Amino acid sequence: MGRSALWGLLIGWALMVVLLTTSFSLSDDDGSSAGELMGTFIGASIMAGPLGGLPGTLIGVIVGAARRRPQPALVPPAPPPVRLPPNDRWSAMVARCELSVRRVSAAVATVPPSPARDWLERIAAQFGGELGDVRRIADLGRALGADQRHPVAHRMSAAVRDFTAFEDEVGRVALQMFNQPSLERARVHLEVLEQQLPHLGNE
Repeated sequence: MGRSALWGLLIGWALMVVLLTTSFSLSDDDGSSAGELMGTFIGASIMAGPLGGLPGTLIGVIVGAARRRPQPALVPPAPPPVRLPPNDRWSAMVARCELSVRRVSAAVATVPPSPARDWLERIAAQFGGELGDVRRIADLGRALGADQRHPVAHRMSAAVRDFTAFEDEVGRVALQMFNQPSLERARVHLEVLEQQLPHLGNE
């Protein structure tokens, strides 16, 4: 703002000096000597202070204030809408399979540490890996708009039944392992359980 006021003062004073000097020179019909011209210039310079300098300073202050006015903050663009998972029967069936996987993991965590539990954890990990096929089947059914009579719907319903049944079997084996924690005694149960793993990708 101070620099704008200074420039306004100088410009206003200079313009007024030129204007006054020109006016005085034109009003003098007779030829003027160099001394008279110098006196005219000095007088014009003195008068230009209040007549031109003050208005110029005021204008400079106004211009400086306008330039220093804070710019309005730009409003950030709105974030893109969050895409929520579709709320349909396909999502409900996927959610039921995911629930079985969580319950199996929780049941395995209750078994005392042992080599038999390590085996059971590997089976549970393989079981969780089947969720990828479950989601792909659901995506296919949703893309086709398949009704309940479509083969994709039958495949998905079978997956839900298999996951629920396997969840029950893991709970039964985990309960038996509380009383028979040794690997030799649990081997038969674990082998049968491993054979009951759902394999959606191979169906």
